[in-house]
Amino acid sequence: MNLRAVERVLPGSPNAALALVAEARETSVRALNELRDLIRGICPPVLADRGLGHAVQALVLDTPMPTTLDIDLPGRLSAPVESACYFAVAEALANAVKHSGARHAAIRIHHKAGVLRIQVADDGAGGADPAQGTGLLGVERRLGTFDGILAVSSPPGGPTIIAMEVPCELLSPKTSSY
Repeated sequence: MNLRAVERVLPGSPNAALALVAEARETSVRALNELRDLIRGICPPVLADRGLGHAVQALVLDTPMPTTLDIDLPGRLSAPVESACYFAVAEALANAVKHSGARHAAIRIHHKAGVLRIQVADDGAGGADPAQGTGLLGVERRLGTFDGILAVSSPPGGPTIIAMEVPCELLSPKTSSY
C-alpha cells in the first residue's frame, strides 16, 4: 500500500515519497523479522511425531553430502530440547555443506546418564569459528537455554567437529527403531 502511495505522491512531492519509502522499508524489515521468528518456531512434522532421531535421519536424506548416522536414543526428549537439538544439527550440517568443501559428514547422537551428546563432524577445510558468524552462536544460545554447551574443533585444513551436550532426561521409552 505504501508503494502505491509513493507512486501517487512522487511527481508532486518527492520528500513525502521518500518518507513513505522509508516507512515501507521499516515495515518490510519488521515483517521479515516476524517471519523469521515464526519459521524458527516451526518444527518439522517428523520431529513432532517421531522424535529427534527420525527427524535427523530425514534431514540427512535431504542432504547432498554423504552422511553417516550413529543414533542411540532409547526414548523421547521434551519437545523444546528436541527442537533445539534438531536445529543445532541442521545448522552444523548446513555449514558443512555450504562452507567446508567436505566430502563426507558423520552425526552421532547418544543419550546416557541424563546427558544428550551430539557430534557433527566433517572432513572439510576447517576454520569454523562461532565468533565469526551468527549460526553457531545461535546454536550455542539455543542450547544454553537448557544448560547445554557447544564446543567446536575446526583447525585450518580440517576436520571440523562440533560437539554438543545437553543435560536432559528421557520422557518416554523408545517405541520404534531407526
